[in-house]
Amino acid sequence: MQALKFDWNPITGIDIVGNFKLHFYSLMWVVAFVIGWYIMKRIFTKEKVSLTYLDPLFIYTVLATMLGARLGHVLFYQRELISQDFWSIFLPFSFKDGIEFTGFQGLASHGAAIGIIIGMYLYRRKYKYKTLLWILDRVVISVASGAVFIRIGNFINSEIIGRESGDFPLGVRFIQDHYYKSQIKQLTGIKDVQKAYDAVTENPQFSELLNAVPYRHPAQLYESFSYIFVFLILWYFYTKTTKKDQSGFLFGLFLILLWTVRFFVEFVKEPQGEEYINWFGLQTGQWLSIPFIFIGLYFMFVYKAKLVK
Repeated sequence: MQALKFDWNPITGIDIVGNFKLHFYSLMWVVAFVIGWYIMKRIFTKEKVSLTYLDPLFIYTVLATMLGARLGHVLFYQRELISQDFWSIFLPFSFKDGIEFTGFQGLASHGAAIGIIIGMYLYRRKYKYKTLLWILDRVVISVASGAVFIRIGNFINSEIIGRESGDFPLGVRFIQDHYYKSQIKQLTGIKDVQKAYDAVTENPQFSELLNAVPYRHPAQLYESFSYIFVFLILWYFYTKTTKKDQSGFLFGLFLILLWTVRFFVEFVKEPQGEEYINWFGLQTGQWLSIPFIFIGLYFMFVYKAKLVK
């Protein structure tokens, strides 16, 4: 079982020029959106909806997701950015210690969910070819597939890490989360950040630094793996049953499945942000997930279903 434990110290991106770096995390977002577009194209084609509505839907979804996710992170987990580094809220740069390209970091899934719902409402006001719930019932299938890749991106970035795993057979040492960039350069005496991190895992001279890093649950991979099944369940109900014609059913099912996964994964996840909630043993992410689950139950079992015509 020891073979299931490993050290995680990846290259997180490719240096392009100056402080600009192509982050693999950002690429995971691109992959998520491209696959989501392809899924929606299949759905539109299957249901004989004009593809002229697809590109506007894609634009609304991208903007709503990114803006909602960013604002959600700031409001739920990092409100200090409002006073300390305001423009970094909206731009992929940090201005706190000079200008540094950071990519789209600090994105909250709860904020993204709210943003998508608002975005689809605004989209539906302009394009009235189907009902709002028809759109939501289908968009959530793409969202579920995208969530798989977003959590892989979090794993690459060594962020949203799990709690210490102790004797649990699966554990990961997140080197880049444990030591800050300035800290690892000082401890190793190596000026290049990536070479300094590599030295910790490859050079026996720094074995004490490596041994000081605890094994943790790879919470990001737990979520990513679970979201594969969320997507498959939604796709099954859409393609193999008549539930796609029950307004709000797939939307409700998505809310229940995805936020239930999030609720339970939070038990092995480190608290996020400086102002996180810890009421009755439940963290911020769990309290934020509960309302979504109840909304999902409402749309699945209480909402007066109407057949889509």
